[in-house]
Amino acid sequence: MVLSHWKSLSLFGLLSVSIVLLQATVFASLLPSENGDRPFLSIFNGESHSAEYCAMYDICGERTDGKVLNCPYGSPSVKPDELFSGRIQSLCPMISGNVCCTEAQFDTLRAQVQQAIPFLVGCPACLRNFLNLFCELSCSPNQSLFINVTSISKVNGNLTVDGIDFFVTDTFGEWLYNSCKDVKFGTMNTRALEFVGAGARNFKEWFAFIGQQAALGFPGSPYAINFQSRIPVSSGMELMNVSAYSCGDTSLGCSCGDCPSSPVCSGLEPPSPHKKDTCSIRIGSFKVKCIDFSLALFYIVLVAALLGWAVFHRMRGRRISSSSLKPLLNYTDEGEANNVRVQKDEMKVHGMVPQVSSEVQLSVLQGYISCFFREYGTWVARHPARVLCSSVAVVLILCLGLIRFEVETRPEKLWVGHGSRAAEEKHFFDSHLAPFYRIEQLIIATPPDPEHGRSRSIVTEDNIQLLFDLQEKVDGIIANYSGTLVSLTDICLKPLGEDCATQSVLQYFKMDPDHFDDYGGVEHAEYCFQHYTSADTCMSAFKAPLDPSTVLGGFSGSNYSEASAFIVTYPLNNAVDEAGSGIGKAVAWEKAFIQLVKDELLPMVQSNNLTLSFSSESSIEEELKRESTADVVTILVSYLVMFAYISVTLGDASRLSTFYISSKVLLGLAGVVIVMLSVVGSVGFFSAIGVKSTLIIMEVIPFLVLAVGVDNMCILVHAVKRQPQELPLEGRISNALVEVGPSITLASLSEVLAFAVGGFISMPACRVFSMFAALAVLLDFLLQVTAFVALIVFDFMRAEDNRVDCFPCLKIRSSSAESSGGNQRSPGLLERYMEEVHARVLGLWGVKVVVIAVFAAFSLASIALCTRIEPGLEQQIALPRDSYLQGYFNNVSEYLRVGPPLYFVVKDYNYSSESRHTNQLCSISQCDSNSLLNEISRASLIPESTYIAKPAASWLDDFLVWLSPEAFGCCRKFLDGSYCPPDDQPPCCSPDEISCDLEGICKDCTTCFRHSDLDNGRPSTAQFKEMLPWFLKALPSADCAKGGHGAYTSSVDLNGYKTDVIQASEFRTYHTPLRKQGDFVNSLRSAREFSSRVSDSLKIHIFPYSVFYIFFEQYLDIWRTAVINIAIALGAVFIVCLVITSSLWSSAIIVLVLAMIVVDLMGVMAILGIQLNAVSVVNLIMSIGIAVELCVHISHAFSVSRGDRSQRAKEALRTMGSSVFSGITLTKLVGVIVLYFAKSEIFVVYYFQMFLALVLIGFLHGLVFLPVVLSMFGPPSRYVSVERA
Repeated sequence: MVLSHWKSLSLFGLLSVSIVLLQATVFASLLPSENGDRPFLSIFNGESHSAEYCAMYDICGERTDGKVLNCPYGSPSVKPDELFSGRIQSLCPMISGNVCCTEAQFDTLRAQVQQAIPFLVGCPACLRNFLNLFCELSCSPNQSLFINVTSISKVNGNLTVDGIDFFVTDTFGEWLYNSCKDVKFGTMNTRALEFVGAGARNFKEWFAFIGQQAALGFPGSPYAINFQSRIPVSSGMELMNVSAYSCGDTSLGCSCGDCPSSPVCSGLEPPSPHKKDTCSIRIGSFKVKCIDFSLALFYIVLVAALLGWAVFHRMRGRRISSSSLKPLLNYTDEGEANNVRVQKDEMKVHGMVPQVSSEVQLSVLQGYISCFFREYGTWVARHPARVLCSSVAVVLILCLGLIRFEVETRPEKLWVGHGSRAAEEKHFFDSHLAPFYRIEQLIIATPPDPEHGRSRSIVTEDNIQLLFDLQEKVDGIIANYSGTLVSLTDICLKPLGEDCATQSVLQYFKMDPDHFDDYGGVEHAEYCFQHYTSADTCMSAFKAPLDPSTVLGGFSGSNYSEASAFIVTYPLNNAVDEAGSGIGKAVAWEKAFIQLVKDELLPMVQSNNLTLSFSSESSIEEELKRESTADVVTILVSYLVMFAYISVTLGDASRLSTFYISSKVLLGLAGVVIVMLSVVGSVGFFSAIGVKSTLIIMEVIPFLVLAVGVDNMCILVHAVKRQPQELPLEGRISNALVEVGPSITLASLSEVLAFAVGGFISMPACRVFSMFAALAVLLDFLLQVTAFVALIVFDFMRAEDNRVDCFPCLKIRSSSAESSGGNQRSPGLLERYMEEVHARVLGLWGVKVVVIAVFAAFSLASIALCTRIEPGLEQQIALPRDSYLQGYFNNVSEYLRVGPPLYFVVKDYNYSSESRHTNQLCSISQCDSNSLLNEISRASLIPESTYIAKPAASWLDDFLVWLSPEAFGCCRKFLDGSYCPPDDQPPCCSPDEISCDLEGICKDCTTCFRHSDLDNGRPSTAQFKEMLPWFLKALPSADCAKGGHGAYTSSVDLNGYKTDVIQASEFRTYHTPLRKQGDFVNSLRSAREFSSRVSDSLKIHIFPYSVFYIFFEQYLDIWRTAVINIAIALGAVFIVCLVITSSLWSSAIIVLVLAMIVVDLMGVMAILGIQLNAVSVVNLIMSIGIAVELCVHISHAFSVSRGDRSQRAKEALRTMGSSVFSGITLTKLVGVIVLYFAKSEIFVVYYFQMFLALVLIGFLHGLVFLPVVLSMFGPPSRYVSVERA
């Protein structure tokens, strides 16, 4: 649960490199004309277009931004010297002999294509085709055959090229595009063409992008390149058609991730979608699920059998005279005798014949319990003060444990079980790699138009200016932590420098309001939405591209300008040790941030007719704390209502004049105090042994124990009242305990065991709740049969002495209280209703059949409905209704376009040359087709079932590319063997320089390796070991975008890596946007199934990790947990009933009714949309314990009554029905109804709705269904009448 913790806006590209698109002289131009028949324009005559002739040779000037310009002079090609020829061959192996470029031109070409090489080198065929295009353009000896200079300009008095036509065959263009279209740029989890082709969808769009002429200071070509595929008539020119390679070429083949169409990969299909069982049967035009059809068929058979049995039974009863043998199912007193016989002569209420004694044949254990309660009742009645003081003293001793009382409020400690796989994986990830950063977030949105229902665009000048004002406020937050002042810049995540990696539209203006007008205002932002990967001015202040889908919401497709929401995310540094100062500073700042939003930002936004929702990392924990105190008043009112009802129910108010004596207000208050003592004693005991409490325990458990305990109070008091008044008080107390003691014991033990079963649930909050509740119910039972019985003695002594309730010191004269008759009591209205109406109606055969049919129908329907219950716990329900997070979660679901980050963590990666692990993991050339990263790429093709949105960012791929000799601008070293940075970084290039001098001090750098130094393109063990730290410290830049610093700083655990094994490393991708609880659960399940399959295939330990897994793991097996725990609870109740009653028949009926109550309650859950989670599972288990009381007392009264089954059912309803209804049903009902007014939605849903349903369902089953079943199929009576001589 909990939350927003998934951090969906996980800085898409935050850990990416700072990338500047190609700035090559040849990389941009004006859009090519679509009309191939336009007039042929050339500034030279046709003789210039011939073989071995150049169209542009040498450099004749440069622009003010430093970009060099070629000379527009045609000349014959030139033969280079051997050294220069070798250099050309290293980059352009297709060119041999004469060339059309000088060494300066070649150096410019080489320096600029090196920016594209790291993007494409993972796919050799793509890189070769790409280089061939520009090698032919720059140095081909036949340059003039396909290059035509169309315009020139004068720079410093020299003529320079300003525009050209480049004639290329469509075939080459298609082969080039097809070989590169699927090549990944792992660092950004996207295609390389997003950076070197602006996301081109075909080769024409790519050529159009390459051919754009760059404005001053912008990356791209200084002159226009107009790509043409038709040769002008009589021009003498030819189309450039150098050899192109397929990405599936065996000699230059790409990996399956970069080339899914490769023959090697054609047999590898994406993982098949996980299909649910959709068994269904078509009946005409209706489609019915198999389970629904089966249950309906079973019900028809059941009802038919029931009707047949009823008809047969009635017809047979009419044929048999009253003196004939009784039907098998109508015998009464032929049950097996038991060796324990308990005299009940004095227990009879309605008188008896002296010559006849009544004996109840009980089980051995029931007999011992009855004997114990008889002697114990007499003793308590004689020594009530001693019993009361000693029992209260024991509880007070337990309360001493409150000295060690602690409350757990951390969500991960409340909702994640010990030994949880997700918890272990999170700990491994946090300790070996890095904990996920903390997230603070603002969502500013435009409200929907009331007429059209659509929200207007938020991308306006006023709204962006408002965002700058809000940002200024946030930047000004100064929090105090232990005397230290903390600002955002002190704690924010800074992956590539000194700038915070804030995710905001303002990053397109470098977070500087002065740049808003300088860059072009709203138009610049809209430009950046489409060119965030290519335009230098669109790069963020923290030197990384910013995907607009992470900062905008409420748009469709890529129509970013239609966005109706700004999403601002502040990532803060996190730490494993939560007690550290780093976390403390962050929490202090977060509190100040939330306060600022409430006090200042919210009014500012609302004044502009916008909405604002917000959240911080600590918001959920703080709101859960507030929730725990939000309903204190509601809970207290519930207690007061139940207390008032108890006081009225326990007393006799037949006459208003005697109310002050017969009322039981003080006794009811004492009963409530006993409940509170039992709860406090339970909390004290567990606190003493070191178990932390939760705030919800103090609210729910007292209510639960009161609801359970009140039943026994009412039953005990009513049992005493039923005793003959001529008996002394100790005799009445003794008889009452004998009468109801066994059933109270049976019910209480069943409740304790049912609650204790919740202790098997792995979720700590629910496990602790169950343990506290079980002990509280046990203590409450013990206090009831000790302290409360003693209090009953005192109360009856008070009433018999005519003392006023609540003021026992006041005594009324006997003449004033004569009419009260002490505790004389006639049957009440409820008792008369139960005997004269309720029992008689249920005794009709037609009613019995209808009752069985209706209850069976609802139970079977509930079984069908159970399959529709969804696992999960909506975060909105777990928070107060008035929480600011309510709106935030709604907006997250509505506006987020990026799913939570997903990491595939590899344990014990062996990078030695002898191991195959490298090729089993990577996804560039020569990697295994079924490697981890290739499998992730294939899984991303079917995101609807895998929930994987993109191929993974791979530090391993980028490291191997960084090492590659082809990426000659990346891995470099000085002559002394030390690391040499790219040319555009210090010390090769001063940070203050606009462009770098090619004659800089790093000119003596060489690539780390030659091809001959590598083994089939892979580094040796020593080379891997030496270069990995260089890679992780290398800053990305235009000359080498593959530097690992920032993008992969925390992706590899270098501790102990020199042993040839990397203990932990991760490969990052993203889940698809997850909207519902089911999406989170299914994404976790899918990721684990995927990892398990790949791990088994590769024999490498791989596991998935995302920040929300730890909270949603419980739902993977929640159904299994629920069924097992419910079965254990029912089994525990069955065993207790069987041991105490020794009646398999009676125990089976009780468990059947309890099972029906649980199933029906789950059916109501499905109807009300209540999800299945640990809270509802605990409620289902508790419902068994609560429902026991609704069944056990009726069943026990039935077993000790006289007559046939129908008569005994009526007697059970007469004696116990009113107590069950008033003391159990109505008591719970009045207390539950008050919970409707709780502020916390979780109280309303999981305690009001579920408990109300339980009370109503339990009442109907206990007082309607159970008596009918007992009257038709009940066990034989244990009551025997014996005539004495």
